[in-house]
Amino acid sequence: MHESNISRRSIFKLVAAVSAAGSLAPVGAAPPKPLTRHFKNPLSDPDYSTKQIPWDLPLEASELATLAVLVDLILPEDESSPAASKIGVHDFLNEWVGAPYAENREDHDTIRGGVSWINTHTWTLHGKAFTEATVAQQTAILDSICDPAKAPPELAYGARFFKKLRMLALGGYYTHPATWKALGYVGNVPIAGPYPGVPDEVIKFLGLEGV
Repeated sequence: MHESNISRRSIFKLVAAVSAAGSLAPVGAAPPKPLTRHFKNPLSDPDYSTKQIPWDLPLEASELATLAVLVDLILPEDESSPAASKIGVHDFLNEWVGAPYAENREDHDTIRGGVSWINTHTWTLHGKAFTEATVAQQTAILDSICDPAKAPPELAYGARFFKKLRMLALGGYYTHPATWKALGYVGNVPIAGPYPGVPDEVIKFLGLEGV
């Protein structure tokens, strides 16, 4: 996708930090109908100290394969961080959209519908599924939907899907320990001696000298 003077990964890091860290249908037709399923309510918040997921994981293997390619295009490997699929961001999406909460149910329909849409769109353009397209073809498709304000009307559904996917991928990626180094986060570590206070450069940056 198009690079500005600020790298794509730098922009994604900033967004992540600020945010707290199938059958085919013709292109241009109405957006795919939401896929319905039965959600099991665990009756209470799950115990996140265990790895057991108390709800069904709804995505099919083919959908996960498409998402694995998509998240790697959004967050590729670099010198300090792994590619998104290497730390299971696509699996995180499967857990997220399976959760029995209102927001997650909406995201379930958005993600599944969007995966169907992007495969339909790729098939129309190139006669193949998104996972089978070349990197150049995949990137060109994402370039066409990465900015909802600039996407043409016939790609509006894809743009809405990609916006949601990008934010969920960022959330899954930058809450994984493997990416904390890239954010400069060191976690809870002991400090030798008395608390040194806020660094002078931070106070100066905030304009709080003498306060």
